[in-house]
Amino acid sequence: MEANIAIPSDSKQTWNGGGNKPFGASYGKMMMWFFILSDAITFTGFLAAYGLTRFKFIDSWPIADEVFTHFPGLHGVHAPMYYVALMTFILIISSVTMVLAVDAGHQKKQNKVAWYLFATIIFGIIFVGSQAWEWKNFISGSYGAVKTTDGKVLQFVKDGHQIALSDFVVGGRTDGRVQHTRLNGLWFEEEGTIPNYSIAQIKAAYQSNTDVQIRSELIDSATKQKVILSREEGFAQLAKTDFVVEGANLQANEYGNTIFANLFFFITGFHGFHVFSGIIINIIIFFNVVLGIYERRGHYEMVEKVGLYWHFVDLVWVFVFTFFYLV
Repeated sequence: MEANIAIPSDSKQTWNGGGNKPFGASYGKMMMWFFILSDAITFTGFLAAYGLTRFKFIDSWPIADEVFTHFPGLHGVHAPMYYVALMTFILIISSVTMVLAVDAGHQKKQNKVAWYLFATIIFGIIFVGSQAWEWKNFISGSYGAVKTTDGKVLQFVKDGHQIALSDFVVGGRTDGRVQHTRLNGLWFEEEGTIPNYSIAQIKAAYQSNTDVQIRSELIDSATKQKVILSREEGFAQLAKTDFVVEGANLQANEYGNTIFANLFFFITGFHGFHVFSGIIINIIIFFNVVLGIYERRGHYEMVEKVGLYWHFVDLVWVFVFTFFYLV
């Protein structure tokens, strides 16, 4: 015996052809949620990889307060994490303006939607510009260091505080070494910028400055600070120096473990690409709002959809900020 169940016509759950919407969301919103979910899984994998790598090399991982110390206009001032905190605040404010834009869209207030979207775009541009500025300082470096044949990074300190190579090495490069270009390089190949000082100069300067000590990349678990070597240990380690490191790239960095810079470039760059993409999308939506496209449609759902993406990007940055800068 078959049972016939009557389904009211108003309970059909379809995205096309009328009826109720699944979960009260349109097809476009559902697809945006699917994208956000898949992207969240991707970022989760990246941050998990970062966490596991850091745990594996916890004894030599760079200390964030000693790496991210720059602030625009305050050259030479030690301001750990201040600018990163400001960047985070700016991105959070952009989420507030996006919420206001979505709310104005619900109220069909075209001018307010446009102004709040414009503010969101400006804050996003400031954030991406700040991230580019931070990358520039991270790549160029502040102090300089040397790397030994066994892959250890050695930094220089005076009175317990890290100092730059230029603080104790006198004069410029004296070994006559010039940068290889396509005109004078082997097999017509170019090379990156060569260090300002040679290994011999650094060794001589270290020997003549008895108040300068060497700090290894290893961290004392008790003090949470990098281990400062005695002068004798410093000479022994300096004898194994392979090359001079200034700043950071994918092969070496003056801050410590090479993998730290690789993950920093990859994860913050991937997030920065998301923010940049969000800015481009917001600009397109902004002009659509100004032209009255959504006003004629009778709804501002597109603003809601791009708002979901923007909030997701902001939330991801909270986790990136926590993993790279705070923990």
